Amino acid sequence: MIANISRRNVLQGAGVAALGAVFAVVATGCATVTPAGEAVDGGSDLLALAKKQGYLRVGIANEPPYTQVNSDGTVTGCEPDVLKAVCKRLGIDDVQGIITPYESMIPGLQANRWDAVAAGLFMKQSRCAEVLYSEPVIVSTESFGVPIGNPKNILAVADVLADSSLRIAVLPGGFEEGILNTAKVPAAQQVKVNDGRSGIEALAADRADAFFLPTLSLRALAETDKSFETTEQVPDAPRTGSGAAFRTTDTAFHKAYNTELAAFKKTPEFKEILDTWGFDAAAVEGVTADELCKTEG
Repeated sequence: MIANISRRNVLQGAGVAALGAVFAVVATGCATVTPAGEAVDGGSDLLALAKKQGYLRVGIANEPPYTQVNSDGTVTGCEPDVLKAVCKRLGIDDVQGIITPYESMIPGLQANRWDAVAAGLFMKQSRCAEVLYSEPVIVSTESFGVPIGNPKNILAVADVLADSSLRIAVLPGGFEEGILNTAKVPAAQQVKVNDGRSGIEALAADRADAFFLPTLSLRALAETDKSFETTEQVPDAPRTGSGAAFRTTDTAFHKAYNTELAAFKKTPEFKEILDTWGFDAAAVEGVTADELCKTEG
C-alpha cells in the first residue's frame, strides 16, 4: 500500500468535480475510522497510534505537481510522495488521502478529520500560528496564467493594484489569495475559483484577466491546455514553500517526523521525487520553516 495513498478515501475513476463532491462524505466518516477509545485528539500519542492502526490520515488537494489524483483514484504528487517515504521510515505503512479544499485543510486538521496536511499548503504567519509545519520539502515561486500574449500586461501584484479594472482568479484559502489580501487588492478584483481547471476556464470565458497560482501548477495545467500562457515569476510575491502540517498538540510526532525527514533529504530518493515533479531539491537546502513562517499573510 505504501506505493500509493490508500484508495479507501477517494472515489476510484472519478474526475476532480466528483472528488470534490465525495469529500463531504469522506470527511464525515473520518471521525469513526479510529476505534472507540483511541480517537486522535490533542492528548493522544499520534505516532504510537498511527503505528498501531497502521495508517495516517492526510488532507490533500488535487493540484499537480504538489498533489495529483490519478484516474484510478490513487493520489501521488511531490508532497504526498515525500510524506509516504518519511512515514515508512517511521513505521507507518499506509497513508490515507482525503480530498479537501485549501480553506478547509487547517480547520479539518484541528477538528481531527485528518492527522496531517500534505498539499502544498504554503507557510505564512497566519498558518504557522495554527499548525506545526515540518521543515520545508519544496520552495516555490508564483506566476500569473494569462491569455496568450498577455494583452493586459499583468506581471506583478503592483500591476493589479494600479488598475482597478483587472480581475484576478484565485483559490479561496490559497496562498495567492493571501498575497492579494496582504497587498490590499480589493475583494471586487478577486474572482474565486474552485480549482486549477476552473481558473483556466475563468480566463477563457473572460471572467478573469489572470489566474494567480504557483508557477509549476500553471505549467502543469498548460501541458493539456494551450489556451493560456504562464508569466515569469511574479517579482513582488514572497518566496514560499511548504511541508507537512500537524496539529499544534502533536509535538512528539512533529519532532520524529522532522528527524526522519532530515535523514531522508540526504538520500537519492528525495532528489528523485522532487525531480520527477519538476522541483529543485537544491532550492530547499538551508531554507527553514522558521524563515518561511515569517511571510506575511
